Amino acid sequence: MRRRQMHMSREAQEALLKALQQLRAELKAPTEFPVHVLEAAEVAKADVRLPDKDATHLPLFTIDPPTSKDLDQAMFLERRPGGGYRVHYAIADVAAFVKAGSPLDAEAHDRIETLYFPDLKVPLHPPSISEGPASLLPDQIVPALLWQHDLDADGDVTDSTVSRAKVRSRAKLDYQRVQQDIDAGTAEESVALLREIGKLREAVEAARGGVAVNLPDQEVTLEDGSFRVNYVAPLPVEGWNEQISLMTGMTAARIMLDSGTGILRTQKKQTDPQVVQRVHAIATCLGIAWKPGVSYAALVNSLDPADHKHMAFLSEAIAMLLKAEYTIFRDHHIPEHTVHAAIAAPYTSCTAPLRRLIDRYTGELCVAACAGQAPPNWVLDALYCLPCDMARGKGKVADRRAVDLVEAAVLKNRVGEVFGGLVINTDAEDGKPKEGTVHLAEPAVMGKITSGAELDLGASVQATLMRADPLCPNKNKILFRAV
Repeated sequence: MRRRQMHMSREAQEALLKALQQLRAELKAPTEFPVHVLEAAEVAKADVRLPDKDATHLPLFTIDPPTSKDLDQAMFLERRPGGGYRVHYAIADVAAFVKAGSPLDAEAHDRIETLYFPDLKVPLHPPSISEGPASLLPDQIVPALLWQHDLDADGDVTDSTVSRAKVRSRAKLDYQRVQQDIDAGTAEESVALLREIGKLREAVEAARGGVAVNLPDQEVTLEDGSFRVNYVAPLPVEGWNEQISLMTGMTAARIMLDSGTGILRTQKKQTDPQVVQRVHAIATCLGIAWKPGVSYAALVNSLDPADHKHMAFLSEAIAMLLKAEYTIFRDHHIPEHTVHAAIAAPYTSCTAPLRRLIDRYTGELCVAACAGQAPPNWVLDALYCLPCDMARGKGKVADRRAVDLVEAAVLKNRVGEVFGGLVINTDAEDGKPKEGTVHLAEPAVMGKITSGAELDLGASVQATLMRADPLCPNKNKILFRAV
């Protein structure tokens, strides 16, 4: 649900723009590409060769935010004769443009991933490529890694393969319009099947113990020269679309494990007794019934973020999950741990190569494996460096800190006012937390809160705004004090 948008003063906007510039400088996020990289992009565009395999007959479509131009994925969904489904899933073939050892490759290894700020984007690749001939924009023939997934009537994958092909997307769709068309029953069959397949895959996810959390996002927009922050609950179609990507990532992991060489995104299960005990204590504190025999995943999947108690539990418990990492293996030396705990299956990142460095490599490994060929040398040469490269990525840091700056700018002229909020996180080192995070319903802000007395997780509080300054050197640009 979108909340009422807050007006931001000119002074606050100027402070925010300056703070965003400082953040980019601190993160060493280059807003321009060197001339020699731009020149290399033009050469790469002229030299690109389309694959021999022709799949331009597939009426592929993309689903992305309306303003997006760097489109990584396109799909076409159909029923199989005799039952089940076939998913055609095209992924942008970045390796057709970015050659190992080239200036484009070196620049991508410096940037690691696309960074998003409220006022601009810092792309992984030059827009002349990523928003042009490498993007799956409609009505242009481009090289792609074309996945074909066959599913049975229950949504389980029975067969998958990927190969290079030239493709042509027929339509650029956006989430809101697709949701409206599906709900109204006016979506064409391939689009309508996204709900059918997506729901089946959600059931498969629940059965294997995957964790699906749909907390509202804080979305920053720039409209009419003014920045705004809103809570936006994910649409169901976003979850169904994500299921296609997850299915591809799990399939890619299986292909690499079978071939003996690959890169997995792994996450270990939280087994620290104190942490596990605290998660159970939080549920009890919030009045959430956690019956014996019910798994953490099953509990999380049963909760409704619209319920403030549930939201507080989800916000706190998810923060206790162990950090995911990239795990490399080669020549059939399979690592002991291959599973991503939240997904409850082996998984890899492979569906966003225009925006994430490692996906170019995982895609290449899968194409080689499906063709019965050895991985290219340029992939093997980079393999063991990739986890360290990805660890230098700053996407999550940029996202969180940019939102913090916008929040501070939104509230800059309201210091001293009292706001109603919900305590969604606490610092309980001594068992009597006096610091935490408060979630305001209006405006769409989350910030640090302190109290002279103990803070109760999930409690409704009245809090005075003590500080709100995007240029404040303190990491907590916003500070509330419980009344």
